[in-house]
Amino acid sequence: QMQLVESGGGSVQAGGSLRLSCTASGYTIMSNCMAWFRQAPGKQREGVASISAGGSSTYYADSVKGRFTISRDNAKNTLYLQMNSLKPEDTAMYYCAARSRSYCYTLIKEDYNYWGQGTQVTVSS
Repeated sequence: QMQLVESGGGSVQAGGSLRLSCTASGYTIMSNCMAWFRQAPGKQREGVASISAGGSSTYYADSVKGRFTISRDNAKNTLYLQMNSLKPEDTAMYYCAARSRSYCYTLIKEDYNYWGQGTQVTVSS
């Protein structure tokens, strides 16, 4: 059974940067589409970015394009999210997710099968 553990969250001021990591155990992620989602208090969980199994294709929500970069290191069984130019509206719990199927141009939460517990990101103005 795949287990996903996120780390790297924290509190930063607007304009700052954070790098999130998600390490998988119990399973190799090299064949999985992976993604980052986030959920702010009182809001639905929304997709942020996804990346294909080999890392060559990425897909971003419009709200983070040009600011966030998703990447992966399959040798380390780890997914990353580099977040730059952070805004207060980026404040949320961030989750990594894995999808069993190869199609990766989706940020619909129901399309993902495995989830981490989340890491909190707080951006102050």
